[in-house]
Amino acid sequence: MQLSKVVAILAVALAAAASASAHHSFAVFFDDTRTIEITGSVTEFRFSNPHAIISLDVRNKDGVVEAWKAETNAVTLLKRRGWTKDSLKAGEVITVDGWPARDGANYMRMRTIKKADGTVLGTPVSNQRVD
Repeated sequence: MQLSKVVAILAVALAAAASASAHHSFAVFFDDTRTIEITGSVTEFRFSNPHAIISLDVRNKDGVVEAWKAETNAVTLLKRRGWTKDSLKAGEVITVDGWPARDGANYMRMRTIKKADGTVLGTPVSNQRVD
């Protein structure tokens, strides 16, 4: 086999391995037997793969502001559902519904997002989780 073919095959294999290690299983991190809903102010919206991330400041029942993160689908899926990099802006108040982190962290997997006026952002995901 030519050296250039070997190098090309190794490059593809390394890229695939890096991609696989960056992605994680839903079931490992999130509890699909429960759902939660949080309302907060967007601090950052990172519209990038493998999953877009929404950072929020959420006031808990004691009035203390806590930092939360909501993981979404891959950007390609979000785009198909009508999302863009400008779908969320810092300071915007949203309500996020989804599955909580198994370890109790302020981290969740987003199912739906409602803007302050009650409109749902993009085409919502079904009640089934999407890895």
